[in-house]
Amino acid sequence: MPDQDVPRRTFLKFAALGVAGAALNKPDPFHTTLPTGRRAGRLATIDDAGLKLGVASYSLRNFSRAKAIEMTKALGTPYINLKSVHLPYDASPAEIAAARAEVEGAGLHIVGGGMITFETDTDDGVRKYFDYARAAGMPVMVSTCNPSVLPRIEKFVKQYSIKIAIHNHGPEDPYFPSPYDVLKAVKGMDPRIGLCIDVGHTVRTGTDVVRAVTDAGPRLLDMHVKDLRDLKVMESQCIVGEGRIPIADVFRQLRAIRYPGYVNLEYEIDADDPLPGMKQSFAYMRGVLAGLAGHFGLFDGERQNAAAS
Repeated sequence: MPDQDVPRRTFLKFAALGVAGAALNKPDPFHTTLPTGRRAGRLATIDDAGLKLGVASYSLRNFSRAKAIEMTKALGTPYINLKSVHLPYDASPAEIAAARAEVEGAGLHIVGGGMITFETDTDDGVRKYFDYARAAGMPVMVSTCNPSVLPRIEKFVKQYSIKIAIHNHGPEDPYFPSPYDVLKAVKGMDPRIGLCIDVGHTVRTGTDVVRAVTDAGPRLLDMHVKDLRDLKVMESQCIVGEGRIPIADVFRQLRAIRYPGYVNLEYEIDADDPLPGMKQSFAYMRGVLAGLAGHFGLFDGERQNAAAS
């Protein structure tokens, strides 16, 4: 089993508590209340055991921005990657400012945007997305493009200092099926151009996703996490922990390379009622991280630093 190295007793304790809370759908003071001030940093560090678990708002695509904010808060994470359904590309500067204020006023952090497709190899066609991201406060854009557009994108990365994480999309993607296709395309470019590994699309190409994390190293700028019952079938997506993707091994390797970015749940099923499955997915991921921390004795320094903050 993929998570066999996680101490079973520790994992079951944390995961069962989280799943029970999700099943009851009751507010949990630890996971569903966003703390403020000094306490916020402390809880985020301990809860995620060294990884920052967030939400790709595409998971909440059938809901308004206000509802997506509410649902993200219910998952007990302050991190959200905004899809254009929740912040349109053609929004005016005033509308973008108002949306940003709405998200940040709710205690959430906009950690990125996307997925964003660069359709044209023109300055105007590329610049409009960088202007959008800068106005929205997005430090990274999860993106795709024809590889021929990358040199122009690199020019704007240097100008705006906004990171570009090219998203691999599996066997159907004509340009970037696997993380290795991205790594090949961005080799030698500005280090702020890298990749977003989507674990579900990666395993469908037959790629070892844990090895891909290792080989990506500092080029790994974002992560989309999901699970599949059948590693070859996109339609077999399920609650994280109920499938065959080696989540514990992926998380262990992210810690090993000291991955500084975000691990965003992209829950593409149950579009009209995603929150129960997302809560169970978060409970599982937190249980895995707690198990890894307990097994390896990791993060003691982080806990001490958090307690002193």
